[in-house]
Amino acid sequence: MDEKMTAVLYSSEKPSDKDLKRLADFLLKKYDEPVSIGWKNTPEVTGGFRLVVGGDVYDWNKQGRLRQLQDALLALREEREDIIPLIKDTLINWTPTVMVNEIGKVTSVGDGIATVSGLEDTSYGEILLFSGGVRGMALDLRRDETACILFDAEEEVCEGSTVKRTGRVAGVPVGEGFLGRVVDPLGVPVDGLEDILADDYRPVESEAPAVIDRQPVNVPLETGILAIDSMFPIGRGQRELIIGDRQTGKSTIITDTILNQKGKDVICIYVAIGQKTSTVARLVDTLKKNGAMEYTIVVNASAAESAPLQYIAPYAGCAMGEYFMEKGKDVLIVYDDLTKHAIAYRSISLLLERAPGREAYPGDVFYLHSRLLERSARLSNEKGGGSLTALPVIETQEEDVSSYIPTNVISITDGQIFLSGGLFRLGQRPAINVGLSVSRVGGDAQTKAMKKAVGTLRLDLAQYREMETFSQFAGDMDEATRKQIKYGEGLMKILKQKQNRPLSLPEQVFMLVIATTDRFEHFDIEGIEDRIRDIARVAMKSCQDIVMRIENAGVIDDADKKRIVEAAIRANG
Repeated sequence: MDEKMTAVLYSSEKPSDKDLKRLADFLLKKYDEPVSIGWKNTPEVTGGFRLVVGGDVYDWNKQGRLRQLQDALLALREEREDIIPLIKDTLINWTPTVMVNEIGKVTSVGDGIATVSGLEDTSYGEILLFSGGVRGMALDLRRDETACILFDAEEEVCEGSTVKRTGRVAGVPVGEGFLGRVVDPLGVPVDGLEDILADDYRPVESEAPAVIDRQPVNVPLETGILAIDSMFPIGRGQRELIIGDRQTGKSTIITDTILNQKGKDVICIYVAIGQKTSTVARLVDTLKKNGAMEYTIVVNASAAESAPLQYIAPYAGCAMGEYFMEKGKDVLIVYDDLTKHAIAYRSISLLLERAPGREAYPGDVFYLHSRLLERSARLSNEKGGGSLTALPVIETQEEDVSSYIPTNVISITDGQIFLSGGLFRLGQRPAINVGLSVSRVGGDAQTKAMKKAVGTLRLDLAQYREMETFSQFAGDMDEATRKQIKYGEGLMKILKQKQNRPLSLPEQVFMLVIATTDRFEHFDIEGIEDRIRDIARVAMKSCQDIVMRIENAGVIDDADKKRIVEAAIRANG
């Protein structure tokens, strides 16, 4: 004969016979068999009671009702329905919901990792609440326990502490109010200003847009850097890697690109991962001085932050960008840098006792970055036509692009801007290695005016580098070789650019037309890097119709090129 089911009622007041009858009817309806109910005096359960039936817990006290109402409101918020009828209905006709295995205990804690038992139904990426208000995220689901990362200081958590499920995946608040602010990876302001009123709440991890929901990348996102816009154009929705040794100018390219988006209706998100706080503060100060913070969000997971916060930072920044992308806006997001992100993930993985592989990274480190960068896209017009352009940054050691993380990210992205330490030490700014850099979108992301102005620039530079190498060992050179070397030296000089001074599209087109059409035959290349900008600006004043055509239609013809060169010669005197 089967044993009769039993239940234990926990409350601060003894229930009446009428209350017990109502509960018995409720359980009979729930389990299709009679349930015997016992009562236990529990002073800490106020405003109601808790009913435990086997592994099921019905939380019918004040806190349980508030939590259920909160969950209902959050769910309704996503559906954008009227909230008032829900509140009335929940308060009048409240019915308890079962919470199976909602409470667990900490078995071990240390180095930002907590192992929990008793939460068998926890889902991957779910937020867990520990005693003291510490938040964590389930990252490793095992047979008898769950390992999670902690977002807050772990001093409040110790072995034996209680932990409970929230039923919600890790997310971040998003909205217009975040523009111009510096926040941590959880969306909390760290700039000392007022709290931010969020418009929505998005999960940090989400699926990348499907192929059918995308459209070709053919609209340029101009960086204002002549060497990039002319030879390695970036399109809206593209993923272009910035790679090089430390102190070679990677952050300068990022800063100039953000500054160049002013007035172009592009929202910028800068995610700092493992950077020094002083470095981030300096960048924010530069953006403020140039009026760029008003369209920029800075997500800061500095080197002082824990590995879990550094791990979640790029996903949180991407979620903020997706909010604007889905509203039809263009977004530029910078991940600075993914090398430190991979190191933080490696630290977490080793603490979670995952099997180490090459360079001690776990086997899924490729998936770590691919699921992030695949979320960059240019959405179809049916989906609003917004875009998310990613500029991930990778730091190399001694220009070794064959190590694990660089090769992974190179294979995920649509091209790379490689910065050479040798060129940097020779004074070339930006120190872009033309031979190793590439944009796989190419001319599709250039205006017709830029295409016509560039001409054979990359080929001319390649020939110059080859001739320069041989000229070091050669004796006498013929006149054609000397001209080619002089022309190459001039090109390298005009590709130099001062920090925080991005160039407009008309300026770039005028400079390139002057340099490539005239081939410096009427110009002395000494100091040409500064003088040619002045000459181009004078020529632009006398060719305002061409300037307007470049800005509005993005085109020039052969007659325009001839007029630009003639105006430049007059300006040179």
